[in-house]
Amino acid sequence: MLNLYNTLTRKKELLKPRVASVFNMYTCGPTVYRDAHIGNLRSYLMADWIRRVLIASGFDVIHVKNITDVGHMRQEVLEQGEDKVIAAALAEGKTPAEIAEFYTNRFLADESTLNILPVDHLPRATDHVPEMVAITERLLEGNLAYEVDGNVYFSVAGFPDYGKLSGNIHESQLQEAVRVEADPRKRDPRDFTLWKIAEPGRTLKWPSPWGDGFPGWHIECSAMSMKYFGKKFDIHTGGVDNIFPHHEGEIAQSEGVTGDSVVSYWTHGQHLLADGVKMAKSSGNAFIVADLEERGIDPLAFRYLCMTARYSTRLNFTFSSLKAAENALNKLRRLYVIWGRDSQDSNRDRDSENSWWTRFMAVVNNDLNLPVGLDVIWRLTESELPNVSKRVVLTRMDEILGLSLKETPDMFDVPESVNFLAQKRDSHRKNKEFSLADLLREKMGIEGYSIEDGTRTFSVRLKNRSELREEKWPAISSSSEIPSALESPSDFEYSVGIVANGYPDDAERCLRSIDKYSGTLSKEMLVLDNGNDEGVGRRFERLQAEIDSLTVIHTDHTLGDGAAKNSLLKSAKGKVFILIDPSVEAIGPFLSELGKILLDPKIGIAGYAGLRTETMLHFHEGDGESGYMDAMQGYCLAFRREDIANVGLMRESFRFYRNLDIDFSFQFKNVGFRIYADNSLPLILHEHRGWTSLSEQERDELSRKNYGRFLKKWREKTDLLIKSAD
Repeated sequence: MLNLYNTLTRKKELLKPRVASVFNMYTCGPTVYRDAHIGNLRSYLMADWIRRVLIASGFDVIHVKNITDVGHMRQEVLEQGEDKVIAAALAEGKTPAEIAEFYTNRFLADESTLNILPVDHLPRATDHVPEMVAITERLLEGNLAYEVDGNVYFSVAGFPDYGKLSGNIHESQLQEAVRVEADPRKRDPRDFTLWKIAEPGRTLKWPSPWGDGFPGWHIECSAMSMKYFGKKFDIHTGGVDNIFPHHEGEIAQSEGVTGDSVVSYWTHGQHLLADGVKMAKSSGNAFIVADLEERGIDPLAFRYLCMTARYSTRLNFTFSSLKAAENALNKLRRLYVIWGRDSQDSNRDRDSENSWWTRFMAVVNNDLNLPVGLDVIWRLTESELPNVSKRVVLTRMDEILGLSLKETPDMFDVPESVNFLAQKRDSHRKNKEFSLADLLREKMGIEGYSIEDGTRTFSVRLKNRSELREEKWPAISSSSEIPSALESPSDFEYSVGIVANGYPDDAERCLRSIDKYSGTLSKEMLVLDNGNDEGVGRRFERLQAEIDSLTVIHTDHTLGDGAAKNSLLKSAKGKVFILIDPSVEAIGPFLSELGKILLDPKIGIAGYAGLRTETMLHFHEGDGESGYMDAMQGYCLAFRREDIANVGLMRESFRFYRNLDIDFSFQFKNVGFRIYADNSLPLILHEHRGWTSLSEQERDELSRKNYGRFLKKWREKTDLLIKSAD
């Protein structure tokens, strides 16, 4: 039987159905105003594996997954004005219903691509507004809600158990969780919206006793789960970001109506990370299934990748790890096919088959431990079990894995003409005519076939998707893939690093100007081709061939700014490292000037444009002055490479560049270094296209997040400021 960690009780529990042999399971589904990214899909894979394990154990599972098509209501600010569905519809010239239907179909196609079993019921929020109104009315009748000017709010103070799922049980904690300004109409800032009055001009609205309006976010799941399961059901799944406030609100609403516990087991999947931070569209590190397919990667490799970590632990996604998962999956497919070609039913060892199955189920029943389940499978592949039995057991295991191994085509079934070439090539090899054998291997490879030599014979097969994928040049997925040279001796006096996020003209202007004015200085220049398209990558390759001191590092996606700059820093072998923004142009020699400043051991960072502050709350430019500063802007930022051992690398949670330079400056100040700006350096600051290309809203959102990270770490360290030193 399956044991799962219950978020509500904070312990692992044996799952027992309320009704014999049948589990009712509800999953919080997508909000359909854009594609679900693979971080979202990891949560749905978790629910799918829970369902598959229960089915494999002999239970029926009735699965409900909702579609939120009235707009996401997580933050109060989204309740003021048009919601995201409407905003997206207006942007694309479609009605809310049209755009919701489009992305619903995209979501279902993505689930199908990942072999997620179709649910039994897929209710849409817009079809269940009357049920939401009815629940709101009952909460009003029970004095758990109140109405103000057509808006209805749930009264948190009236529900003593509010906070029991998330652990936010104290009033101060709950108030801290309110992330925007409180609605002045609320009696308590912790209260949340059940029904919102429609503002003038709003098209997506419904009638209610309180006037035309639309439902709050949490009320949707209460209405739909109870519509299909009644007052009690077994399992509720979702991502950890649903715990508070969504599932907390759902519990309050549902139990406020029924007067009793509604859900037996709450199960939550952890985040998928990219570049070390939560995958999210707002962070610029989110990928969708179509992104994988466009890169020629089998989407089922992502399903396999998610099995390499427990659902309750964070998983850091990289394309390198995804490709490694794809290689493992392809190997498993080849073995499965080989066992099918080389098996006779009379050779089966049924007792051992049952033993392996029991071993596998014991593992996956232990809180869905799929990583160890995969280990059992690979041990099976190496066991002495007859091939026919291996295939039988793996077929059964795959009903849980969901890798569709039974649908694997026979890659060894090749045309006779290909077999003839393979035989001819083998003959050349045995006669030690290796050049002729290599020519035939190359010819077959071009035609899409692979030859694998054994000790006595060979095998020829059709290449898989990953083998047909052309890699233009080596590329990294994260800074961790860069072998660190930080402890290596310096090969150069100066290393200059540039992160190129598009705008290759700017990057080339910057690089050529530095090369022009650095003369005979011992230097290297490093440019990170940060997730740009192939055309930009080829342009940097040509530039590298032209400029001897230039080295290009390619990435297979856009790294966050902290990770990108750490990649350069780990690669560098210069005594002094200078980060230069591509918007900067040198109009004279400046590297040696920075080197002279850094001869002073008290100075940790030297640069062009400094920043000062009185309170940490606002940093202003140093008014064109030279001298000691509180921080250095990232246009030009130089330091001794050897100091990184004491200071540390940049924080990779900073995906956007803004305020990362300030944060890094304080890392230096925190270990006793000073910051010095020389505004006379021969540099020109051109338009910063990475900034001007963003909308004002994007700038504010990204800058605010980074500034929040900075303040959280450094706000109390006012003793590091120049004014304190003075």
